[in-house]
Amino acid sequence: MTERCELLITNVHAATMDPSLPGAYGAVEDAAVAVTGGRIVWLGPRAELPDTAPDEVVDGEGQWLTPGLVDCHTHLVYGGHRASEFARRLGGESYEEVARAGGGILSTVRATRAASAEQLYRAAEPRLRALMAEGVTTVEIKSGYGLDLDTELKQLRAARRLAQHHPVNVVTTCLAAHALPPEYDGRADEYIDLVCEEILPAVSKEQLADAVDMFCESIAFSVDQCRRVIDCAQKLDLPIKVHAEQLSSSGATAMAAAAGALSADHIEYITEMDVAAMAESGTAAVLLPGAFYTLRETRVPPVDRLRAAGVPMALSTDLNPGSCPIASLRLMMNMGCNLFGLTPAEALAGVTRAAARALGLCCSRGVLRAGLRGDMVLWPMDTPDQLAYEVGALKPARIFLAGRTVGGRDVTAG
Repeated sequence: MTERCELLITNVHAATMDPSLPGAYGAVEDAAVAVTGGRIVWLGPRAELPDTAPDEVVDGEGQWLTPGLVDCHTHLVYGGHRASEFARRLGGESYEEVARAGGGILSTVRATRAASAEQLYRAAEPRLRALMAEGVTTVEIKSGYGLDLDTELKQLRAARRLAQHHPVNVVTTCLAAHALPPEYDGRADEYIDLVCEEILPAVSKEQLADAVDMFCESIAFSVDQCRRVIDCAQKLDLPIKVHAEQLSSSGATAMAAAAGALSADHIEYITEMDVAAMAESGTAAVLLPGAFYTLRETRVPPVDRLRAAGVPMALSTDLNPGSCPIASLRLMMNMGCNLFGLTPAEALAGVTRAAARALGLCCSRGVLRAGLRGDMVLWPMDTPDQLAYEVGALKPARIFLAGRTVGGRDVTAG
């Protein structure tokens, strides 16, 4: 019996990133992939392809197919820029010194509060397009530059609007506990009251966030204050993510793991006990080499310990105006290898399989496998190692979102 499918890709090598298949990339050479209803319905060696009646056939021309890339930690909706702070840090000031002097996150808060919803949307579009052009099919977008009810909602609505008008999956995260707003100076506990009693309930009521994040650090919020945010998020049935151990060892990662957080992000200062806690809880590590690079940090995340413990290691841009104004997930793959010691295969897993897990989406994407979404990228390369090795010239030949062609150098983006 001939099986109908909507899309059939043949003459392609598939880097499935499926850990159940042999090899670092779970490669299936000379493969075929069939998609129907937005999901992969068959993947295997082309010689074993069953009789199929496809609506559309794509000849992969011997190129490589990967899962769509997942950028699992961004702050790409914001107002203004912080180029002057870049110059100050080059002059010797630390990120913490700039923040304590009224710059840093609070500088962006002022600009974001002043921006209209339309201005925020238009400013975010080119950042999003830059990620999409590199093969990103799922992107997380955080709030956290409002620090009041109206602006937090404004940011999250802009992120939802981006998803409505661009062929990309957008996951939103409420990061209201990002910094202490100036009007609450010296009253951090009262601001956490606002987050828990007004902001998060309003965000939940409008269904504007898919998760809740918080910055647990000496220049932000304490473990006890973040536990209050976690308790509130859990009552609202929202998953947890935590900015943890970026500048110091604070206990944030242990807190995240104990709460069953999806991920602990940054984690340059985690301990062996933190690694063990993440391994036990299943909490993913999100590595952010762009921020490490931009801030000229020297403390490297303990990749060897994470690897040995089996903790999933995601990579992300951390795209934001202060510590990483870089809209390139492919560059993060290269930095993850050169700065943090990942292998090229770990880097690709970090922007596919592990990144999907960090968003709680590993049951729907991040791997090429029957039953998962047909979010895929076709690359004109000889080996998947090139994705982490080569930056700039290597562009996607085709980008598929749920089995539909939405971009790539060989097509007109839809």
